[in-house]
Amino acid sequence: MRETLASLAFCDEILVVDSGSVDETPLIAASMGARVIHQDWLGFGRQKQFAVEQASNNWVLCVDADEIVTPELRASIEQELTTPTHRAFEFPRCNRFLGRYLRHGEGYPDWSLRFFDRRHASWSDDNVHEKVAALGDVGRLKGDLLHHSEDTLRSYLAKQNLYTSLAAEQLAAAGYVPSARKLIASPIFRFLKFYLVRRGFLDGVPGIVHIGIGCFNSFIKYAKVVELKQARDAKL
Repeated sequence: MRETLASLAFCDEILVVDSGSVDETPLIAASMGARVIHQDWLGFGRQKQFAVEQASNNWVLCVDADEIVTPELRASIEQELTTPTHRAFEFPRCNRFLGRYLRHGEGYPDWSLRFFDRRHASWSDDNVHEKVAALGDVGRLKGDLLHHSEDTLRSYLAKQNLYTSLAAEQLAAAGYVPSARKLIASPIFRFLKFYLVRRGFLDGVPGIVHIGIGCFNSFIKYAKVVELKQARDAKL
């Protein structure tokens, strides 16, 4: 949190939306000059859009508590603000996993649209895998957003379990029913795309562990959809 806030010192305003932290997050944020607002959890997309709407300025930069803006990205943002060429910008996010910054495969460049004029873009209301929808073309900035994933595999897997459950619920609510072929093909194509084509193998052991978990997520997400459908059918 401290590193995150320190990397945002160039911003006119730092706004932190807290949904009920039990640690000292609000106190730390306030001590570093942030404006802290409490908002009960609305879901990933809606919570972030709530934060955007509380900002004092129209140009906003959305950063999670485990992300850090690099000096190069800061310079790119400041340069664009002088004479914006677009109304929304994406930039590469570099994920740190098992003590290593992943530079290939699924972990990089992980393009993220986080800097935008809120009059021309907004967060989706998805409960998971939320994203910013922008009007018009999206520009690209130089410099990385560093993402420090969970410190242990146990906590990382717990988070992935939650994400796959939320994604499955969203798919099931839309009436999607995956086939057996989808369950088999999805993790295989994910492995081929990110580990071989995008050279995730160059990230060593962290790279193979990362794609292994990703492939399992692809399979288990659709398996959870099947389970939800079975439970729904049993009630009919």
